[in-house]
Amino acid sequence: MKRFWLILLSLGLIMAFSVSAFAVDVKVSGEYYAAGLNLDKRFVADVPAPGTAFFYQRLRIGTDFVVSPCLKLVTRFDALERVWGADRSTKWNDVYGAVIPPTSATYSANNAIGSFDSQNISLEVAYIDYTSPIGLFQIGYMPDYVWGTIWGNRETGPTAGQIKFMAPVGPVVLVAAYAKEEDHSATSYIPLTDYISGSPSATRADRDYDSYRVGAIYNFKGDKAAGEVGALFIYNRDASNRGIALGGYMTNAYVLQPYFKAKIGPVKMQGEVNYMFGNAVDIEIPSLYPFDVRLDSLSAFLDADANFGMFSVGGSLAYVQGDSDAFDAVKHDGLTGGRDWDPCLIMFNNTTIGSWVGGAIPTLGPIPGYSANGVGGEMKNAWFGQLRAGITPVPQFTATVSGSYAQADQKPTTYVSDKYGWELDLTGTYKITNNLSYMLGFGYFFTGDYYKATSEANKIVDDYILINKLTLSF
Repeated sequence: MKRFWLILLSLGLIMAFSVSAFAVDVKVSGEYYAAGLNLDKRFVADVPAPGTAFFYQRLRIGTDFVVSPCLKLVTRFDALERVWGADRSTKWNDVYGAVIPPTSATYSANNAIGSFDSQNISLEVAYIDYTSPIGLFQIGYMPDYVWGTIWGNRETGPTAGQIKFMAPVGPVVLVAAYAKEEDHSATSYIPLTDYISGSPSATRADRDYDSYRVGAIYNFKGDKAAGEVGALFIYNRDASNRGIALGGYMTNAYVLQPYFKAKIGPVKMQGEVNYMFGNAVDIEIPSLYPFDVRLDSLSAFLDADANFGMFSVGGSLAYVQGDSDAFDAVKHDGLTGGRDWDPCLIMFNNTTIGSWVGGAIPTLGPIPGYSANGVGGEMKNAWFGQLRAGITPVPQFTATVSGSYAQADQKPTTYVSDKYGWELDLTGTYKITNNLSYMLGFGYFFTGDYYKATSEANKIVDDYILINKLTLSF
């Protein structure tokens, strides 16, 4: 009998401690893709260079733990993000002298060999989402630098610890946020020797990188037009280079980001301007460094698409300021087109070329006489234009063709040309089911003479890519 009451009491305690968990509603969403690509050339310099071909995949799962209608815990993880049959880590710096850029907040500490723990399981997002009587609070690790249009965004980059607050005031939504980009406090994870950069002359305790953001969004809707306009002001205080014995400095960067989105009849338009100013280098001890370096950088983006039944047309214009003199007292190239924007299959493509191929398609610095700038990756120092057209003959299938052209904003004085080149892309996407789709794409890059660098005698070659991708969304 005692055993019976002991079991009953134990079950009662379990029920008591679990009652809050029973109130949780779990919502799961996700995406899995498996893709393959064939890239004809790794380099556009006319030198013996192999292409590359491989299969790759990623599983991304988002889980919301809904405690109540106004409170939830938002999480997300990536799993088996890897090339089929490849090693679990890579050693790019052994070959190219550079570490692969991080793709998540949980990027392996062993980054000296470019390891990705996200090739196994990487929990990248975990934050509280609470709709209070005064506004929405979001606190925790979440995608960073996401605002307005896709231009300049870094949602596919590393996440960051943030505190966000959004409050509606009539048709306007006020936004305030704080992000901890880097923390160099002495902890069990960061030894004291690292905290002071290993230098006995370090005298500054504050070496963190913090980002402060305020903005507003105005939504409008009329008989003929609807959309939103907004602006964000960012102050980035980067003290990670303070306290260094030789040449310690601060970075105080300010960014203004106005944007708009509008739908007028069959036409969707969007645009954004980013302007950065402040000090890239604010010297602590002037005698140890020749001069401060100011920031003065501009980028802009305009995009439009029109849908006419089975046919669609669209175009994009983009600009990122370049720097004609990298050694003067003003830095003009502080901005990029962002990590999320992939206008082409090769040119300025970051998701495939930058992340999976590994920042390839450069003419590679070690090749004597050629430009070291890459064709893929985030857009920098460029004017860019694109025209595109699509057709959807049946609801399940869409085909798109686009033509793009880019040239440098600032051509190095000794270069023979400012032309990056042209690209023609053809893609087709077929919806097998509502959740499963297959994409096939072909891109051809007509390489411009910019990559000849300083000599017309340098030979360059065109390049092409063939890619296919199976995507399951749920």
